[in-house]
Amino acid sequence: MTTSRQPSGAPVTGYVSPIPVRPARLSDAIASEWTKIRSLRSTMWTLGGMVGLFFGAGTLVALIVKSSDDGTFVRDEVLTLGFFGAVLSGICVITLGVLTITSEYSTGMIRMTMTACPSRARILTAKAIVYFVLVFVATSVTTLLLGVVQVGILGGEPDGGRWLRATLGVSLYLAFLGLLALGVGSMVRHSAGAITIMFGVVLLPLVMTVLMVTFDALRGLSEWLIQYSIPGQLGVLYEGSLMDGGPMAWEPLAIIIGLAAVSLAGAYAMLESRDV
Repeated sequence: MTTSRQPSGAPVTGYVSPIPVRPARLSDAIASEWTKIRSLRSTMWTLGGMVGLFFGAGTLVALIVKSSDDGTFVRDEVLTLGFFGAVLSGICVITLGVLTITSEYSTGMIRMTMTACPSRARILTAKAIVYFVLVFVATSVTTLLLGVVQVGILGGEPDGGRWLRATLGVSLYLAFLGLLALGVGSMVRHSAGAITIMFGVVLLPLVMTVLMVTFDALRGLSEWLIQYSIPGQLGVLYEGSLMDGGPMAWEPLAIIIGLAAVSLAGAYAMLESRDV
């Protein structure tokens, strides 16, 4: 307890907490965001859906190939069958990335969050770290188990490069795709709007190529859209390359990291300049 005196001479007693007080840190914000993200029902459903779609679709495709194979399927390319599950699970990754930030805006809880932690950049950083680690770990385990199951069903001995791209590469790609969605969600602040924008980013290039297929003059643009679409880049991670002149091997990962960085930079800028 400390005591001071007012000008009138009356003593004023101030309270000193017996609990050590220290400035808030990023680790505190991460702990808070981890509590929030694991408490949301949307996390369980979207993350569970992602794992289920990824593993289920990949296993189903492997079984279909096994039942219909006439000896032409190259066993060493068995991991490429995980592509179908990766594309489908990307829908859940995008949805969870958006909801990680927009759910707080829809409920108004974001005001309490920013009152407790006035540093807006720290809040967004903590959300990004928690989300990235959660999705990366979940997809890493899923891709590894799926690869083992597919090899067990069809056989083959994929080389180390294929294993690394189909597990680590795809897991990193999906996690950064989710960060791209989180950045868009932070800027839009509306779940349905941000999810619609992200679905457009994923699907619009492929829809446009269908419309361009009858125009020879647009063939080059059509091929470019296929190469650099989200599904196309996932295909490169599995195949190594899709078309001559397009991204190869690990290049899609560099592209999605750049897009996620731009999205988060815009989110940081708008978060600091707008009211809650």
